[in-house]
Amino acid sequence: MVLSGLISSPLGSLSPQQALQLSNAYLDNAYIAGDSEIALVLCHNTEVSLSQAKRGAKNDKDQAMRDGITTAYIDLGRLLRSYGRDTEADAIYNKGKKLK
Repeated sequence: MVLSGLISSPLGSLSPQQALQLSNAYLDNAYIAGDSEIALVLCHNTEVSLSQAKRGAKNDKDQAMRDGITTAYIDLGRLLRSYGRDTEADAIYNKGKKLK
């Protein structure tokens, strides 16, 4: 891969804020994807990035960060529901609720 030296692939090297920013970028692109398969891949990437952000912010006292993660989980759940993925959407909503 040509860009492998420029872009780190492990999410572990990202701060919680960066992981949240990445998850929002994936989510934004999933909303505008014209292909449902691509959108669902982006949804998966959103969830992976959100999990990283959530782990990093677990003991963080920054309520704005926690609110941002919760909002992203809710948005992801809505998007999954719009694709008829109700079971997955419910699981995502529950992950967001656990942050409150």
